[in-house]
Amino acid sequence: MRTKAVAPLALALLLAPLATACTGSAGATGSRTVTVTVGYQSKTINTVTAGTLLRSLGYFEQELAARGAKDGVTYKVDWQDYATGAPITAQMTAGKIDIGSMGDFPLLINAARGKELKQPTRLVAVTGYNLRGGLNTVVTAPGSTLESLADLRGKKVSTSVGSAADGTLQRALRRAGIDPSSGIEKLNQQPSVGASALQAGSVDALSQFVAWPGQLAFEGRAKALYDGAELNLPTFHGVTVRERFAKERSGVLEDFLRAQRRATDHLRAEPVAAAESVAKETGLPAEVVYLYNGANGIATFDPALRPELIDALKQDVPVLKDAGLVPDVDVDAFVDPEPLKRAAQGTQPLPVAAPARAELWLKGQSRTQSFDSPRELLKAARGAAVRAAYVPDAVTGTLWFADRAVWVAEGPELRAFVTPAGAKSYIDARPGSGARIVSFAEAGALAS
Repeated sequence: MRTKAVAPLALALLLAPLATACTGSAGATGSRTVTVTVGYQSKTINTVTAGTLLRSLGYFEQELAARGAKDGVTYKVDWQDYATGAPITAQMTAGKIDIGSMGDFPLLINAARGKELKQPTRLVAVTGYNLRGGLNTVVTAPGSTLESLADLRGKKVSTSVGSAADGTLQRALRRAGIDPSSGIEKLNQQPSVGASALQAGSVDALSQFVAWPGQLAFEGRAKALYDGAELNLPTFHGVTVRERFAKERSGVLEDFLRAQRRATDHLRAEPVAAAESVAKETGLPAEVVYLYNGANGIATFDPALRPELIDALKQDVPVLKDAGLVPDVDVDAFVDPEPLKRAAQGTQPLPVAAPARAELWLKGQSRTQSFDSPRELLKAARGAAVRAAYVPDAVTGTLWFADRAVWVAEGPELRAFVTPAGAKSYIDARPGSGARIVSFAEAGALAS
């Protein structure tokens, strides 16, 4: 056993209340000024419709202004930014944050802690999701000799215990025949700390959630080792609310959910503009934001509490129980679809995302071009002023940067993969086909 910062100590550290208290949570009914406190994660960019993008668009404030004009109350919004979901849960259970957004695994911890501390919370909406699990990725250093998850046995791996990325790591290791509690040396670290540790060589791999893997790959500071979509299990982020707040300020909660839907519609209609806006607010490269939040991005944005996502949440409970992070969670009791139903009256359901297509973003352009095949994208990119080129993994469909992907040539066909292991598995399944790994430059030449 060589795991650091594991439960129950990990849970205590993850959820310990912060030293600086959040002030101005929504007051009692009838007060002339009400402050609604929203906890969000600006750099967890598949929560932007309930956080970064929503805040920049001002839609929630607009909804509240309309409500205030009717009921004679002045509403204010206190936006509080955090790196992970754990401190949001700590503040919610202390009654200091009213509405928060976080990933699927942290949502379950949110539910468990709320029940334990008699500050129950409810899941009321989804922000972004990926039905195969592609929002989480394990990466290694660019020069690492590690080629597959099996190579992590006995290695140091950084992750954030209790996060969706940690859940992906645990499941993936088990599928690879590695005990996640003893087969690796796990370091419980904030994403930024883990990224620095990877660069310094003090860890062998980093398992993290959106947008860290894409950012590190884009900057040439990491390469993908494991695509979370290989698990073929949905992963998502969602909106949680204090039950007391939801009862006392049900109209305000519905305003938030209406504003979130407006932000979702904006992102889907103007994905490049939305990516540029989020990049400006967060300091993340717009190309990385678009990888996840673009027209063919890894994340699909839709507030709906889809049954397959709720079923996935139920499958997450045993993983957290095995890690000692929750005693148990009644998912059905935690999920409350009624506020979203009321807020969504008169709106049309959003469609499930279509399979991802290759996409090209040229410099100076406010629109991207989509292609039916990676070959067509490579031909169009040849000699062009490319800002970013994206290709879907040939098996999982996870979008990735074309120049960071692993390319396979098979006769006239060119296929891209997020990881070397994915490409090798594809080739091994086709003996005698002539399929072979080629460099990005070779793929470009073959496409011409």
